[in-house]
Amino acid sequence: MRLLFALSILVAAAAFPATAHTIEAASPDRAIDAATKHEVLDACAAALKRGYIFEDTAARVADALRARESAAAYESVTSSTDFARHVTEDMQAISHDKHLRLFYRAKPSAEGGAAASPSPEERARHERMDTQANYGFERVERLEGNIGYLDLRMLAAPTPRAQEVAAAAMTFLAETDALIIDLRRNGGGSPHMVAYVSSYLFDERTHLNDLYWRAAGRTDEFWTEATVTGRKFGRSKPVFVLTSRTTFSGAEEFAYNLQSLKRATIVGETTGGGAHPGGEQRVGEDFVLWLPRGRAINPVTKTNWEGTGVAPDVAVPADAALDKAKELALAALHGN
Repeated sequence: MRLLFALSILVAAAAFPATAHTIEAASPDRAIDAATKHEVLDACAAALKRGYIFEDTAARVADALRARESAAAYESVTSSTDFARHVTEDMQAISHDKHLRLFYRAKPSAEGGAAASPSPEERARHERMDTQANYGFERVERLEGNIGYLDLRMLAAPTPRAQEVAAAAMTFLAETDALIIDLRRNGGGSPHMVAYVSSYLFDERTHLNDLYWRAAGRTDEFWTEATVTGRKFGRSKPVFVLTSRTTFSGAEEFAYNLQSLKRATIVGETTGGGAHPGGEQRVGEDFVLWLPRGRAINPVTKTNWEGTGVAPDVAVPADAALDKAKELALAALHGN
């Protein structure tokens, strides 16, 4: 018997996922002139040198942008959207960093300069998006054989309301005998939510991941919480995590952490390969640079998944991953 549990949509404070994949890139296109292109390229180069996680790479990307401009590589580009796409491709060709992106966004923030501070309107829009998306908790279900299933589409900032939804979902799953967490459509989000949800899968406080920030010279540690609001699934029962090629950023961290701690079996495809957290930086009235400022350092492997992705323990096409995980879960429960 299959029981579907519908989580209620709740109102929450604004959450800004820490992945470039979640930034709204679609704006009504506009023509772009040479002066604006020069201004944006100069601002990108300066931002890279000032804040990108690797100084040597930042210098190479900045120099490459200036060289491309000198060679008139962007001269024929007349669309703001196309310009952002071309610059993104050029930056990624040097850095191989999928988080590093330039976005054309026609509605500027109230403040420009070093950090793009969201306007009240932008905060309200993000808030609506998070609540309408139920903070990423798309579906929670008990499958045949008492296998729990969680379809998690994003990792929102763990505001009180987001934690309330997470606690409701995990409490519903607590008495299942095995758990499948589906990250195949998850583009990332907050490392704090990664830690919060992971807390339901461990009995003891556990070190999950570290983030090193270049500008501050600081390393932040992320641990599970010993106690949580809801009921824990616990440490002893099997967990399976589903991945795809589009699983990215914070979702990759979730899978990588559990894999390195031998807490879950990863089923599906190798993930996208983005391990550098960061944030938005305004580089012109209508342009925002998503700038990676940090890097993940796993306490077990001492490295991360940047550029390589998280390799599955059981490799199958993404569309076959759920059936395979159910098969593996039933085999684990019945000792086959």
